[in-house]
Amino acid sequence: MMSLASDARTAVTLRGVSAAYDGGPVLREIDLHVAAGEILSLLGPSGCGKTTLLRVIAGLHPVEAGTIEFGDRIVSSPGGSVAPEHRRVGMVFQDGALFPHLTVAENVGFGISREPNVGARVGEVLDLVGLADLADRRPATLSGGQQQRVALARALAPRPSILLLDEPFSALDSGLRVQLRREVRRILVHVGITVITVTHDQDEAFSFGDRVAVMRDGVIAQVGRPDELYERPNDCWVANFVGDANLVRGTANGRAATTLFGPLPLDPGSAITGDAWVLVRPEQLRLVAGSRAIIEAVEYFGHDAIYSLSLGGERIEVRVAGSDFDVGDRVDVAFVGSSVAAFPAAG
Repeated sequence: MMSLASDARTAVTLRGVSAAYDGGPVLREIDLHVAAGEILSLLGPSGCGKTTLLRVIAGLHPVEAGTIEFGDRIVSSPGGSVAPEHRRVGMVFQDGALFPHLTVAENVGFGISREPNVGARVGEVLDLVGLADLADRRPATLSGGQQQRVALARALAPRPSILLLDEPFSALDSGLRVQLRREVRRILVHVGITVITVTHDQDEAFSFGDRVAVMRDGVIAQVGRPDELYERPNDCWVANFVGDANLVRGTANGRAATTLFGPLPLDPGSAITGDAWVLVRPEQLRLVAGSRAIIEAVEYFGHDAIYSLSLGGERIEVRVAGSDFDVGDRVDVAFVGSSVAAFPAAG
């Protein structure tokens, strides 16, 4: 399989980066560091600035303030910018953007046509993505997943030091999407390239990235490993965005919070006092016999189910692998987690 030299791995650093469209701010003082060889997922709702951030890194959109550095080289600043073709950046778009009139091999070789041994290089990357036997096919004869692998091969062919992926799996059906992102991640880990991928899908961001940067309204709300974001979000918005969340009122004393589930131990990072919003994930709860709540709905997912119920005036979700309860049953809820995050109620 193909490999890149270790010096081809390049860190990406953004310092105070701001950008705008038609005078309106889109990115606001972004600080972000992506280590060489790291896979970073940019996660956020539509319109938060994810794709614009990808475009300024690629050099397709100017910065109004701040700098972008590849390694120790400044490639974007208000005073000047390195042209996209000189940044050694590869891009894969949502629709693949393949040339329909060219074969698979011709698409992959399009950006390296002036290099020696083009045929060997094309064969190398097609073998890497598992499409060596489809070199003579046209894109229209390929499945959606195969087309995206061709797009990946074309992006890797010039040996970029950074790869940018813009919603690369969103056009695929759910089963194929999961399978392809696993295959693509395996390939990129093997190659060792620095990767930044954009998605609005939390499952995709968490399973694909070594770390995840959550964006909101043109700023980075939080950066961390998937488990850090899920277990220790910075605020209520991040808590809600990165997974199912029960945010209930409570009163904290620095060590525990009194809630409708009883006293719950606080994470060390949530050592607050006073009125609080307490984050309880659905899997931290269990249904037990009782009469305080009525089950209003059940969503069955095969491996588990989400039970929705009303408890103490709050709408609560409980995730369990199996249960003898059904819609309309009266139940109680028990906390089975180890600790919880909490945020000041004023925030």
